[in-house]
Amino acid sequence: MGAASSTEGEREPLLVPPDRETSIQPVYSQVYGRRWLVLTLFSLLAFMQGIVWNTWGPIQNSAMHAYDFTKSDIAVLVLWGPVGFAPWLLFIWLMDKKGLRVSLLLSAFFMVIGAALRSVSVPEQQLRRWLIHGGQLLNGLAGPTIMSAGPLLSTTWFAPDQRATATAVASLVSYLGAACSFIVGPLLVPAPNDTTRAMVNRAVVSTDTQMNHIRDRIQLVLYAEFGVVAVLFAAVLLYFPSRPPMPPSVAAASQRLSYRSSICRLLSNFRFLMIALAYAVPTGVVAGWSGVLDMILTPARVSQVDAGWIGFWSIVGGCVFGVAMARFADSIRGMLKLILVLMMAGASLASTWFTLTCLTRLTHLPSTAATLYTSCILVGIFINSSVPIFLELFIETVYPVPEGITCGVVTFLGNLVTGCLLFFLTFYSTGKADW
Repeated sequence: MGAASSTEGEREPLLVPPDRETSIQPVYSQVYGRRWLVLTLFSLLAFMQGIVWNTWGPIQNSAMHAYDFTKSDIAVLVLWGPVGFAPWLLFIWLMDKKGLRVSLLLSAFFMVIGAALRSVSVPEQQLRRWLIHGGQLLNGLAGPTIMSAGPLLSTTWFAPDQRATATAVASLVSYLGAACSFIVGPLLVPAPNDTTRAMVNRAVVSTDTQMNHIRDRIQLVLYAEFGVVAVLFAAVLLYFPSRPPMPPSVAAASQRLSYRSSICRLLSNFRFLMIALAYAVPTGVVAGWSGVLDMILTPARVSQVDAGWIGFWSIVGGCVFGVAMARFADSIRGMLKLILVLMMAGASLASTWFTLTCLTRLTHLPSTAATLYTSCILVGIFINSSVPIFLELFIETVYPVPEGITCGVVTFLGNLVTGCLLFFLTFYSTGKADW
């Protein structure tokens, strides 16, 4: 018998793929131009959170004269930032369950109330001090969301080839705010004429005219910061969506672990814990160190303005270098560990150089303005620029744990190190001890 010609149906393959119309992948992802507006709003809020946190360190000599602060008072004002991370589990839970909008609105609300409390001018000095401390604490409560949400924002809104860059911008701009406070404070608030003697013997009292002038300039800075924070809070209230209508990538739309499963996964992942330790110790120490940089450099005869410029360039250099390295990591994948090793090696050499320079009585190495500037700036550049690379490495290591939970844990650890450092320096340091 001859073979009959096959029908159209018989020519279909035995292993049938999914429906032909669905086998061609539809467009599940889309990148929106408004992502830059969302990133800008978040970055500006993070910028102001950094400025408010670091208001007092760069003008500590002036604040000691104007409000009768001690060195311990200045350290505690900086310490309120890490203390604000105490309820970090609540904030990352809120970020995971309610999304970016609710979390950021709550953080912005804390910031605007804190900035308002600091700017209330009352004649009673003790009440004024309590209002300033309360404002700093409320600003610190915004830290868990501000410092942890950058990778979540970049994954939610940006395409994979822009994710590391967006993470770098969102996570480093808070450091940039702290850097600008090194410039804004010393330039707007005059230092007392007897700065050096005041640090050694606080019995020296400025004239009433000088003290009133310093108070007025500090009050001007507080009013300005409150005004900017209030405007940003209104902007976030008017427009800041949690997510775009369609995700920017398939990874952004994928299912993630639950909150409880994520915490268990992180705490049981030995590799993650080791990377978290490598991140938390250097970044935490340098963050606390830069917050009281003026007090650290005063015994080395560095003025308030010069200490401000050193802090400014160390953080700005780290931010610029960090964005550049993140852009490099976007184009070349698989080199995050090598980049971090090189950065940590550079930071180790720079910090050793700074330490030996400050111990000039023992090492007999020359201690000049150039060596102090260079070593401090290099430490800031290497450490601060490593932050976005670390965050990307964390996300890749523990996927599919949500980005907000992952970064919430590691930023808490970094701030824990900062808090321990400042707590030790505050209560260990005596009037005769140099920081």
